Amino acid sequence: MKYAKVICAGLAGLALSVAAAHAAGPEGLWKRKNGDTVQVSIKGGKLYCTITTGSKPGFEMCHGMDGSGNSWSGKKMKHPSMPGFMKFNGTVSVSGNSFKIKGCAIGQAMCDSETWTRSN
Repeated sequence: MKYAKVICAGLAGLALSVAAAHAAGPEGLWKRKNGDTVQVSIKGGKLYCTITTGSKPGFEMCHGMDGSGNSWSGKKMKHPSMPGFMKFNGTVSVSGNSFKIKGCAIGQAMCDSETWTRSN
């Protein structure tokens, strides 16, 4: 009986850990395919994505995106390989340890997307 309680407690803890991982929002460190690390934060209810290490430390890719939970959008997205004055319509969606970011110019005619993985 004692072992059954220990096993049940362990399984309950595991279930809570898995649920927390799936419920995790966008905040934290994310890794781009090129190796950049990006800090994603929410300030004043807005989403921001800033490269912390890699190609352009300090470069802000997402600036004040609206949304909540795991879905965000905005019109001030930038890409580090494009001129700084260019801004794109963007969307972000988060699912578990995947962060999908998509930016479009000229409506939806020219789009590019990346999927990042959780770093922390």
